Amino acid sequence: MPSRAVLPASTRARIARRTGDLVRAAVADIEARHDWYAALSARDRASVALVAHGGLENFVGWLAGPTGEQVRAQDIFDAAPPELTRSISLGQTLDLIRSVVDVVEAQAGDIVGPGAEAAVREAMLRYSREVAFGAAHIYARAAEQRGAWDARLEALVLDAILRGDADEAMQSRAAALGWGATSRVAVIAGSIPERAHLLTRDPAFVLDHVHRVAHRIEVRALAAVQSGRLIVLVGETDDALRDAALLRECFGEGPIVVGPTVPHLFAAGRSARAAISGHAAAVAWPQAPRPASADDLLAERALVGDSPARNALISRVVRPLTAVSGGELLRTAAAYLECGRSLEASARTLFVHTNTVRYRLARIAEVTGYDLAQPHDADTVHLAIRLARLSGAAPSPAPAPGPA
Repeated sequence: MPSRAVLPASTRARIARRTGDLVRAAVADIEARHDWYAALSARDRASVALVAHGGLENFVGWLAGPTGEQVRAQDIFDAAPPELTRSISLGQTLDLIRSVVDVVEAQAGDIVGPGAEAAVREAMLRYSREVAFGAAHIYARAAEQRGAWDARLEALVLDAILRGDADEAMQSRAAALGWGATSRVAVIAGSIPERAHLLTRDPAFVLDHVHRVAHRIEVRALAAVQSGRLIVLVGETDDALRDAALLRECFGEGPIVVGPTVPHLFAAGRSARAAISGHAAAVAWPQAPRPASADDLLAERALVGDSPARNALISRVVRPLTAVSGGELLRTAAAYLECGRSLEASARTLFVHTNTVRYRLARIAEVTGYDLAQPHDADTVHLAIRLARLSGAAPSPAPAPGPA
């Protein structure tokens, strides 16, 4: 630090005697110039005054020290509670420093007289610069500590969800992250970006990127790296597939699978299991959209042994088709799929006209949402029928006699 003028003891004493007046003037100045001060609690306003008072006392002590002595910014904030860095931002702290500087500059002549006025102003400018740098360091360190703690909480919350241990402890940790009352949540599973492996093996790089992108696109998100996958939990979502598409740059190559949206964190395990199962099975459908819904991958999930997916296939395909017109839609679907998806062959097998088959295929699409003219939908329905037969939920269909 450049040398500064040495002020005589009498001048420093006059400044020390006026510390209280300077603090009151600085607080009044910041109250008049900045609306954020009035919004603080009484305790936080008192803490701000303590910081201002500590800053001025430290200034007097610094003036009394050797000309090369460093400013100890930490001493200024020691009198205030540590949580003050959560109540006021770095920018607001700099507003406070600026008000103190302005007040000292304005009153320097009255305090020390014209002879020492310039030296006091110069000293205050140098001092305030060092305090500003020190405050930035303190806030950066506090942010790092909060970030490390938040990352730990985030990992614990997601680990509990993925293990199916969503309990009160998980809810408490989620509340500490601001997620206690979060509703409409869904889990997204994908691969870790390849560039992350090139730049660092620390998953913090990947998670930081997720948080930055989520903040930019205004999506609430928690993230974790689990078993080589990037898992992202989105909250307050109206369209999880859309959110996943917006977050696509955070994931590596390969499938991105979105679990169903569930009402709250306690149910998020269901969404996570579906997303992870879908991500593991998606290789069986190379043409899957990216991102894809876990429900779009029910057939693939069933093939890898996902029992909920098997049950969902039977519930969504076989049971509705069985319930319509005495099961004629189920018989038509089975015949069409087992006759090579030929209208004519299906009509002969069912003893109906081809137009009847066409009509029933349209009804199947209406009832189930699966269009048998689409290869993947047809494969899904065919697998559902076979699983139902294996479980006894549907008998092997016999042709329904009758004229076309």
